[in-house]
Amino acid sequence: MKLVLSIRQPWAYLITSASKDVENRDWPTKVRGNVRVHAGKVMTKDDYEACVLFCSGLPDTALPNDFQFPPFDELRKQCGGIVGHMNIVDCVVESSSPWFCGPFGFVLDAGGTLPFRPCR
Repeated sequence: MKLVLSIRQPWAYLITSASKDVENRDWPTKVRGNVRVHAGKVMTKDDYEACVLFCSGLPDTALPNDFQFPPFDELRKQCGGIVGHMNIVDCVVESSSPWFCGPFGFVLDAGGTLPFRPCR
């Protein structure tokens, strides 16, 4: 059985497609290894715009050179299902990653996309 972590869009997209290397949580994990990324059912326009604003303040090295956010409506179609995978390699309480804002950060490596598969 594969483990799954639900993450709101567009953050799920950033993990699977754009080199986001830390997923912030309020709780720690001992899980290590490959985990499926489930894009939560809800993504509001405010969620999307807040993420775009956050990313605009990141250093140039935090995102691929050719990175562009997909349109809101395109990402909205990728909600409520499995969208990719990530490899959890650590859980930290501090990090130099520009993605880290704590209190716990799941350190990620080697994420990728999968064909969208609706599921709860």
